[in-house]
Amino acid sequence: MEFEGRYRQAQTPKYECLLFDLDDTLYPLSSGIAIECRKNIEDYMVEKLGIDKSKIDDLCNLLYKNYGTTMAGLRAIGYDFDYDDYHSFVHGRLPYENIKLDPVLRNILLSLPYRKIIFTNADKVHAVKSLSRLGLEDCFEGIICFETLNPIHKNTVSDDEDDVEFVGLRSSTTSSSSSSSEIFDIIAHFAQPNPTMALPKTPIVCKPSDHAIERALKLANVDPQRAMFFDDSVRNIQAGKRVGLHTVLVGTSQRAKGADYALESIHNIREALPELWEVDMKSEVVNYSGQVAVETSVTA
Repeated sequence: MEFEGRYRQAQTPKYECLLFDLDDTLYPLSSGIAIECRKNIEDYMVEKLGIDKSKIDDLCNLLYKNYGTTMAGLRAIGYDFDYDDYHSFVHGRLPYENIKLDPVLRNILLSLPYRKIIFTNADKVHAVKSLSRLGLEDCFEGIICFETLNPIHKNTVSDDEDDVEFVGLRSSTTSSSSSSSEIFDIIAHFAQPNPTMALPKTPIVCKPSDHAIERALKLANVDPQRAMFFDDSVRNIQAGKRVGLHTVLVGTSQRAKGADYALESIHNIREALPELWEVDMKSEVVNYSGQVAVETSVTA
């Protein structure tokens, strides 16, 4: 008997990967971690780099604004220090007890049928410890962190393309003191009415640099057109949008330029983005007898 029916091809899911920032995204700003981190950075600048305390506020603000992170800015203007020592000082003193277990977020993440990856400017030790405090350490495929984007030796990055998390990186830049003549005075630079000199470049790769995001996507083998990026920073979100990502600003309900969505809290994902759970993968085949056979593929 001649086949009399139709076949509706299963549609390809819109997304295949979700990228999540960590700090102030997966846990709230109200935890106080960001404030303590800023204080530790300032203390490091005074105690370890010998920077005049009276210049700290202006310097931190200018470096963060122009380089994405204070650390990247410090390296750009000429300060040389050990990366591991910096991270140990800045993150080692944080009140991690302020980060609480989040079983609600855990259930949400585990219910999302996509690849899920952490993308943070922080170091691996901080990322792992924070995820552990949240109870989310097994919710992600891997971690793209400071060491991933700033490997000191090529062989410190895993040869396994499927292993997003870096392995074995322990060495860092050698610590040395920098004389004042080698330091670019960024405060004096911006004190000029019309500064014309170009700012020195940083050797550190980090958000919100387009290059950092593109590098992260390449390392994780992620197509930006099929990925969603969650971050609390407007600048990071805007950079993500420039490289083609679907973007979600976390921590506010006000959608800024460059953000496709805005969430007051990461817990609002299900209400704000129900499409992430709508897997339209049903294909119907009508057989010769007129009966309908339904095949469902939950690939996402």
